[in-house]
Amino acid sequence: MSDYSSGYNFGGANADLGNKKQEVMDKVRGELALANAQELINKINEKCYEKCVPKPGASLSSGEQACLSKCMDRYMEAWNVVSRAYVSRIQRESAGQSSTF
Repeated sequence: MSDYSSGYNFGGANADLGNKKQEVMDKVRGELALANAQELINKINEKCYEKCVPKPGASLSSGEQACLSKCMDRYMEAWNVVSRAYVSRIQRESAGQSSTF
C-alpha cells in the first residue's frame, strides 16, 4: 500500500499548481503591459509625427518639437482616460458576475 500512496501529496500539489498558475498569470500580465506600452509608443510616433512633421528634414524645428511634445502629452492623457474607463468597466462587470454565483 505504501507503493501507491508514496509521492502523492495532493495538498502540496494543489499549492504548487496554484503557485505555477499565479506565476504564469503574472508573466502574461507583464507581457500584456509591455505590449500595451509598445503599442502606445508606436501610435504616438505614427500619429504625432504625421501631424507635426509635414516635411521631414535633417532636424526638427522648434515648432515641430513643441507640436510633438503637446501631441504626445495629449495622446498619453487620452490613453490613460480610456485605460481607466476600461479597467473600471471590467471591475464592475466582474463584480456583477461574482455576486450572481
